[in-house]
Amino acid sequence: MHRFFTTQFLPVRLLRLLVGLALYGTAMALMIRGNIGASPWDVFAQGASRTTGISFGWCTIIISGIVLLFWIPLKQMPGFGTIANAILIGIFADMGLAVIPQADHLVLQAGLFIAGLFILAFATALYIGAGLGPGPRDGLMTGLVRVSGKPVWMIRTSLELSVVVVGFFMGGVVGAGTAAFALFVGPLTQLTLRWLHVDLHSRNLKAGASDQAATHAPTR
Repeated sequence: MHRFFTTQFLPVRLLRLLVGLALYGTAMALMIRGNIGASPWDVFAQGASRTTGISFGWCTIIISGIVLLFWIPLKQMPGFGTIANAILIGIFADMGLAVIPQADHLVLQAGLFIAGLFILAFATALYIGAGLGPGPRDGLMTGLVRVSGKPVWMIRTSLELSVVVVGFFMGGVVGAGTAAFALFVGPLTQLTLRWLHVDLHSRNLKAGASDQAATHAPTR
């Protein structure tokens, strides 16, 4: 099992990427069904879904595509994992939403959110460990940092505040879960990176994981 998480054999890395993205989409669905708030980008996608009538997963894919367009003037280069991330997470999220019922009791809501948060951290470590390219939103953040010269925290906070405010006014759910995500996703992801023996300073991972390495807190 240790070798599965550490080998640089390409087919195994592709499998890690696929499993990570599937778990990530499922985790998003769990947190959305918890209905106590989610990550800023998921609040944005949820708001867009409620405004347009398009499914949450497809809104996530469309937003990823728009974000990737901003990579062009920033001269960011996507990897295979970047494209897979942009397409597959939304598909897996819709699959999860199709089978996970809406929680209607606070204990169940909290349980779904907490399960989603832990699974998301584990999934993030899997797909970062594959080293096949950062998520679209991570690349946007680091590209803006490079071009503007501003610190990571300032760019990330500006982006996430912007999308969560827009998402809220479109009908996305902002709540305790949104705050909990901001507080705990970074430490949990760092913990799972250690569990899965992912070395962000490895030469084989630098190209694919350097964007997430800036904060250990994924934005996809």
